[in-house]
Amino acid sequence: MRRKVVLLSATVLIIVGSFVATLLSDNRPVLGLDLQGGISIVLFPEAGGGDDTLEAAADVIRNRVEGLGVSEPEVNVQGDTIVVDLPGVKDRQAAERLVGQTAELRFRPVVNFIPASGVPTTTTAPPTTTTAPGATTTTAPGATTTTAPGATTTTAPGATTTTAPGAPTTVDENAAGRTVVTAPIAATRPAQTPTTAAPATPPSTAATPPTTTAPGATTTTTAPPAPGTTCDELVTPPEEDIADQPVILPTKETEGDQAGCYQLEPTVLTGGAIGDASARFEPGQGWTVQVTFKENQFVDTVATPYVNRQVAIVLDSVVQSAPLINPGITGNDVQITGDFTEREAKDLALVLRYGALPVKFDAEQQTVQSVSPTLGEDQLRAGLISGLVGLLLVALYMLAFYRVLALVVIGGLALTGMLFFTLTSYLSTNAGLTLTLAGVTGIIVSVGVTVDSYVVYFERLKDEVRTGKTVRSSIDTGFQRAFRTIVAADLVSLLGAGVLYFLAAGSVRGFAFFLGLSTAIDLVLAYTYMWPLVGIMSRSPGLVRAAGVGIEAGLDVRAARA
Repeated sequence: MRRKVVLLSATVLIIVGSFVATLLSDNRPVLGLDLQGGISIVLFPEAGGGDDTLEAAADVIRNRVEGLGVSEPEVNVQGDTIVVDLPGVKDRQAAERLVGQTAELRFRPVVNFIPASGVPTTTTAPPTTTTAPGATTTTAPGATTTTAPGATTTTAPGATTTTAPGAPTTVDENAAGRTVVTAPIAATRPAQTPTTAAPATPPSTAATPPTTTAPGATTTTTAPPAPGTTCDELVTPPEEDIADQPVILPTKETEGDQAGCYQLEPTVLTGGAIGDASARFEPGQGWTVQVTFKENQFVDTVATPYVNRQVAIVLDSVVQSAPLINPGITGNDVQITGDFTEREAKDLALVLRYGALPVKFDAEQQTVQSVSPTLGEDQLRAGLISGLVGLLLVALYMLAFYRVLALVVIGGLALTGMLFFTLTSYLSTNAGLTLTLAGVTGIIVSVGVTVDSYVVYFERLKDEVRTGKTVRSSIDTGFQRAFRTIVAADLVSLLGAGVLYFLAAGSVRGFAFFLGLSTAIDLVLAYTYMWPLVGIMSRSPGLVRAAGVGIEAGLDVRAARA
């Protein structure tokens, strides 16, 4: 008897305590697209694609949207298409831009920057810079800074640069919004023995074609557009953005950036060379982007040939960033720093990490469907109402057939609901679980699985009583025999839920998960709650013999004796 009291008390305290703790915390179930609204996008490959190609593309898209904080996006391959469900996303255009970035990530050397208002009559020295790890840049007294419209800040002749051996590489963002690659400060040489940097590139006029030559690279000469020509007139159409051809591409439209376009050379490196990229907050530097390249591809094709030149990072015919390559980069780890906000740094890291997809999608066939939060709330309300109606009917049925024992069933369902809420909230917060309408359906269906266990036990008690045993003596032997039946039935449900979860896709997996979770909870509570509670109740003569409502009435003891 003492064992039953301890087992029951511990079960109730743990479940109720964790439920109350969850209510007091910020953990809450995360609702899916159909319950809270959002965006659903269907992507169509231009030239089709095999299952492996589409699955790889789906993984890249899934990583993109998860990296942006979209909770549990559903990205599934359905036939020859990829369906992307983004719960909670209300900005339709942002969702299309996010999922639509399907082109190859490219690195293109910069020839010139052209402001949106028109081609300037003169341009200044290179905008952004990239340096080796740990290098620092210092400006000599009296040095001046000149910035052209849309260009980045450069140091006038006489500036000095000190670089520590083996220091890390960084990138800065200038006032005009251009990206500069510099190095995080690690170690520097004494100030009295600086290495003098090459003088800043003197201004060049737009009328003279700029010629840029990188060590070991071929010379590229591109005539700049006539003064007064706007970017809209110059930009290369996306269909003409060919990797091995020079192009003029627009800048990324970001708040605070100066709009314009870049005159670019052919591609020298693609996103396939990037191993990893992440955004970090560095004390004294703010938000930075850490990039790791594979082998020495960046050093050999970009850092060495294009030192002291801008190299644009291009995705979907848009310049995401255009850092300047500083001298001294010899390793595969590069750090991009500057006046980044947290969002800007994370967006750039996502572009670098997940920029390339193994298949290109047709933008014209792409369909976008918005699910309003109101519709989601209506569906959730309908699901909850149907669940409550079902619980009420179950309670009335159990009261009619098993009298006071029905309270055991009602209490068990209440504990199951608390445990469901606690586990769902925890998994939503820590593992990205999303509760969809199919999941709600799985929970409602699981009520029948739970109630079945109580019915099996109570009917077994009736069989024990019919053999002439008392109610108290039937509790333990009846449970031992009933529990074997409960385990066998629940294992069938678990097997079915497992097969559905691993072989199905989309919302069906949510149904299978919650059905399986309910079945597992039922097995635990049958042993830790149902059996000890009925045993404790059987010790009370009042509950056993209460006329019309007692345990004997629920088990038809009088009919059995007759």
